[in-house]
Amino acid sequence: MQESQKSAAREPLLKVEHLVVEYPVGSKTVHAVSDVSLDVGRGETLGLVGESGCGKSTLGRAVLQLRRPVSGRVLFDGQDLTAMQGDTLRKMRRRVQLIFQDPIASLNPRRRIGDIVAEPLVIAGVKDPKQRQKLVHEVLSAVGLDPNLVMGRLPHEFSGGQCQRICIARALVLNPEFIICDEPVSALDVSIRAQILNLLEDMKARFGLTLLFIAHDLAVVKAVSDRVAVMYLGRLCEVGPSEQLFAHPAHPYTALLIEAIPVPDPDVRPAESVAVGEPPSPIAPPSGCRFRTRCPRADQRCSDEVPELREVAPEQFAACHHPLIGAA
Repeated sequence: MQESQKSAAREPLLKVEHLVVEYPVGSKTVHAVSDVSLDVGRGETLGLVGESGCGKSTLGRAVLQLRRPVSGRVLFDGQDLTAMQGDTLRKMRRRVQLIFQDPIASLNPRRRIGDIVAEPLVIAGVKDPKQRQKLVHEVLSAVGLDPNLVMGRLPHEFSGGQCQRICIARALVLNPEFIICDEPVSALDVSIRAQILNLLEDMKARFGLTLLFIAHDLAVVKAVSDRVAVMYLGRLCEVGPSEQLFAHPAHPYTALLIEAIPVPDPDVRPAESVAVGEPPSPIAPPSGCRFRTRCPRADQRCSDEVPELREVAPEQFAACHHPLIGAA
């Protein structure tokens, strides 16, 4: 059984226990998320990183029950979301919101911004139009937009960064406690990313939010996260405090990702990758450790036995038979 990875001095707001999510593809099955367990402390930002296709977004959607898991539990503030249906789940979702990866595609091109941001209030049953308008004004102002200028306009009239601010406003309008940020800056220009990241930090402090920040850009994750969880092919490889994990990675895959971060210096040569081959298919993942087919440290044990997350340093956990730090 996997050990819990609780953040020190933080009460868990979200607990994911042995979550499994699979997709049928013809006669085969995609193993998108396989036996993932993690905690997110109240008021914490947990960064979730990994290559494209590793299951990050699927995990985020499974937390919201947008994709029902095959097995496992998602406990939010002590309540099991996987056991909820209908109105009960719909009411709970007011406390958990999602910021989508593509800000422009996630906005209805035929609706005015005021209606888009107010829609969650309509669904939640806020019937007074004046109350809805007041809340929309407040949240648009909070994300740095002038309500009087933007409410009557359509999404195509805004830049990508402005659309992402609108998406953040829509996520905040119900005053949630927990927000899943699904690669919220990956579709934006580099010059706009810092603005959105700073906005998320400001909103976190202002509204007392807890964040699950999904990304494949480790430099961004390091800047915003209290702790980082690393995924590879549907499984967690490593979980630990951000600074500690980046300074002393325990899993070979984490070290590989950190080495791949570009250095803005033309005199510094990129590090040569120690991994071999291409990532396996999630339809037929390798036995044992899923990273073993690309890992230079792999041996027969890695093929025969699935590594469990275990503590290799204070508050740092790795699923590896031969970790880079701590006892093997």
